[in-house]
Amino acid sequence: MGWARKDITPGLPVHRSAGPSMEVSERAMDPITATALVLEKTVGNGPGDMMIMVSCDLGMIRQELLNRVRELVARSKPEIDTEKIVIIATHTHVAPCVRTGLDVRDKLLECGLDVPEEWSWFGVVPGHNVMSPVGYLEFAAPRIAGAISEAWENRCPGGISFGLGHAVAGHNRLTAYDDGSSKMYGKTNRSDFSHVEGDKDHSVGLLYTYNADSELTGVVVNIACPAQVSGGTTEITADFWHETRKELHKRLGDSLYILPQIAAAGDQSPKILVDNRAEARMQEISGQNLRVQIAMRITDAVTSTLPSMEQHIDTHPVLNHRVAHLELPRRLVSKEEFDDRRQEFERLLAEYRKMREEIEKNPDIREKPRWFNPISKVHWKLARAVRVMNRYEQQTEPVDGKQYWRLQGQQKVSREELQNTTLPVPVHIMRIGDMAMATSPFELYLDYGQQIKARSKAVQTFNVELANGYYQYLPTERSVSRGAYGAVPESNQVPPRGGRELVEKTLALIESLF
Repeated sequence: MGWARKDITPGLPVHRSAGPSMEVSERAMDPITATALVLEKTVGNGPGDMMIMVSCDLGMIRQELLNRVRELVARSKPEIDTEKIVIIATHTHVAPCVRTGLDVRDKLLECGLDVPEEWSWFGVVPGHNVMSPVGYLEFAAPRIAGAISEAWENRCPGGISFGLGHAVAGHNRLTAYDDGSSKMYGKTNRSDFSHVEGDKDHSVGLLYTYNADSELTGVVVNIACPAQVSGGTTEITADFWHETRKELHKRLGDSLYILPQIAAAGDQSPKILVDNRAEARMQEISGQNLRVQIAMRITDAVTSTLPSMEQHIDTHPVLNHRVAHLELPRRLVSKEEFDDRRQEFERLLAEYRKMREEIEKNPDIREKPRWFNPISKVHWKLARAVRVMNRYEQQTEPVDGKQYWRLQGQQKVSREELQNTTLPVPVHIMRIGDMAMATSPFELYLDYGQQIKARSKAVQTFNVELANGYYQYLPTERSVSRGAYGAVPESNQVPPRGGRELVEKTLALIESLF
């Protein structure tokens, strides 16, 4: 096994990773990192299987970033099977943005509006001294690839031990009301508040690594909570993982490697909805903000479980790694949804065009702080409408009253082909001894992760979301019926029945390794 980490903090102002408007971060609150772990099993004198995982303090891992890292690793380490590389995000909302929006740009070009390609996602260029998302991709990719290469070079004999701890971190973030609706971060002090929509999971999956002298070298920490305490700030930050690293290094030594994994948590958040006033009071009384509190709880889980793990180090575990592309059904867009988004698009396009013209006529606007926020927020909404419209336009006319997806590149298809058209979804299934890891590129709702863990053939299973791509949310039927943010067509490509298929196919892949 081998470990490495690289600093991926940009030196220039950069756009943050998430939110409905552009925010430019001028400085870093704390460093953001890429941490790589390589496990390789040798069989006799020849190679066996390998697992290469990198955790990054980023909002998400776009396909462009994954492809670039794999390309760089293939050049420097041709002996590495780049298909076995898994890059995951901690899903902080205040990390640098790595994405493009060329599909939206094409639509705007049709309307006579142009934006430089590297800023196409936002519809506006904030300034000359700001690193674009494309620029950050080229900054980060060599460093992430470098972490993989260094971890590969650092391989040495060792062992693993896995266990289960608990720490209060994530909570369901969807508030349900008496009228059958739900809202993300909705108010709970309303008279029509009914309940929090879904469950929460405070388990902490732990995978410890040891060198040949049984000395602890690193720990993989798997929790169902995105790193989103610090939403709203314009500073770059690793969120509560920064405090977690500091505390673990304090207790276990600076040389310890920590690799965070976010389990199925598409409907989870560290924000408390019901006891929010009591929580604010306790933070004030204790002098510990939520980031520190979560870090302490995670660290306690790691250190309290550690003594038992040291008695169960496996130096010859089974190591298998399967890569699969699951065919899952696409969520279709109805004619009513298309008509609604088309009207919204026309309204927003007129608003966006007017704002662009105003900025071009009055360049002094660019001198005001955060001048780009209003126009980028309109563009964000415009982009969401465009994506729904594009999806509908790729669908066929109704068949027996139902919409079906058009096979790409074909004008006429049979009913059977229409019914069976699916979205290929990359997943990685790994067996390490008696435990398993199962990845997906979704913001996967907790229910699906719980189903996989409960029914898995492995003694313990780590779900890992936002791995090797971003395929948006995968919500439950319950959430779709209530219409909260993650369950609307703009937010997902796969319907709830696709979530059930993901569960069954993932379980079958896990079982195939045992």
